[in-house]
Amino acid sequence: MQNNVTTTNAEYPTGFVRILIVGTCIVASLLDLIDSTVVNVSLRHIAGSIGASTTDVAWIITAYAISNVIIIPLSGMLAELFGTKNYFTVSIVVFTLASFMCGNSSELWELVLWRFIQGLGGGALMTQSQTILVASYPPEKLGIASVIYGIGIAAGPALGPTLGGFITDNYSWHWIFYINVPLGIIAATTSWLTIPNEKNYQRKEHIDWWGILFLSIGIGSLQYILEEGNSKNWFDSNIIIIFSLIAAIGLSAFVYTEMIQKNPAVNIRLLKHRNLAIGIMFNFIIGAILYIAVYTFPLMAQINLGWTATISGLSLMPGAILSTVGMIFSQKSIDRGVDPKLLIIGGFLCTFIFGTWMSFQSECSSYSGLFVPLLFRGLGIGLFMLPVIMMSIQGLKGADVGQGAGLGNMAKQLGGAVGIALIGSHISDAQAMYQAQLSSNINIYSNTATDAMQGVSHVLQSSGMSSGTADGICNTLLGSEVLRSSQLLSYLSSFRMLAAISLMSLLFIFFLKKRIKTSNNESND
Repeated sequence: MQNNVTTTNAEYPTGFVRILIVGTCIVASLLDLIDSTVVNVSLRHIAGSIGASTTDVAWIITAYAISNVIIIPLSGMLAELFGTKNYFTVSIVVFTLASFMCGNSSELWELVLWRFIQGLGGGALMTQSQTILVASYPPEKLGIASVIYGIGIAAGPALGPTLGGFITDNYSWHWIFYINVPLGIIAATTSWLTIPNEKNYQRKEHIDWWGILFLSIGIGSLQYILEEGNSKNWFDSNIIIIFSLIAAIGLSAFVYTEMIQKNPAVNIRLLKHRNLAIGIMFNFIIGAILYIAVYTFPLMAQINLGWTATISGLSLMPGAILSTVGMIFSQKSIDRGVDPKLLIIGGFLCTFIFGTWMSFQSECSSYSGLFVPLLFRGLGIGLFMLPVIMMSIQGLKGADVGQGAGLGNMAKQLGGAVGIALIGSHISDAQAMYQAQLSSNINIYSNTATDAMQGVSHVLQSSGMSSGTADGICNTLLGSEVLRSSQLLSYLSSFRMLAAISLMSLLFIFFLKKRIKTSNNESND
């Protein structure tokens, strides 16, 4: 009996070693997630520094997203091929080196190239962190591992704009990349010293090259469509149509190849596990919800409320902290036998409240006035994220954990891309509609508009301006006000859409039949 206990406990790291592994995984996850959003608030500064247009400089984001989403589902296979420790450590090194080279870049093509390489390294960090954390805890403590991993998922999208805004406002944009270097060096060192190196030696004889090729073509093309579709007016562009055909052919060939392969690059047969399939679907929705808010809120805060990039980023932090509290609460509740469906429902309802509350804001909204709705967003993330993370890997063992985590994280990444593409198009269309509606009310038959313009014109003329100059300034000011008001209305409309998505997501709860296993409950069906 004593020997059996000792052997079982020896399978999992303990004490200071496990603390180092946990810290390494959190840092690695944050590095990838922060870098997916940290550049957004600095694009204008980068464009001016390297002499590129704001359209071309968007490739800095697109290059990272494409390489990131390609490598994420392949991470499980690569870890089996090269060994968990080797692959994870090398990925951190590649990410760190590419970050340094991004900071040193002086031309657009150079920066885009190193961002692509940075994404290849970063794609492994999030997926392998989850796999390593699960392997570091016994099954009955899966909730603890999921909470730790979830902290990175919840904090990353909030920290990105905060960090990027602070650095942009106070330092050079180069430091949004240089800041990764010391953290990357520490993470790579602790990874090499503490993480076990599990390897599947049969993988070298059965590398699924066709699957890798078709996945890269299909997912890479799809990510390009989602990143660039809105700016190119979607299917009015021949480029988008061509890439759509390539994506459809590539993904179809990928699915067929993986179904007939004995050792597929991505084991999509795992989707026969009902909870994994539903978990992947929820991961997609979570990705959309996370990035819609992170995309829309800073725009509204900076353009219409006049906040700095730093303040708009910091306003998301209390919600990120509450997400951690929500995940800990979820873990304790699941351990006590609470149905995870109830937690997921509560999370989506909190997100619905956040979206609805935000849709009633105005240009007079203050930091204190937005504090409570942003807390609801954070609590919602904390409540629904942990059950979904646990659901996605429950029952998987060995290499299947990495494969399942890769599928879940790919779904989350694609969900974020779809969410941003969807809300970007919605904001553009809604702004055009509101601008047309507001402009239609400004004419010679509108007493309110006429009186306002005449009043401003008289004030300007009394200061010495000519009538023509004063009227021209009035028209410019009125046009600017119409533009700003239409922007605000489009942002408020996007929050209503977020609320609608959250509410409709509750319908998928009915597809979830199996309950998550816990230490106190073996089946919970």
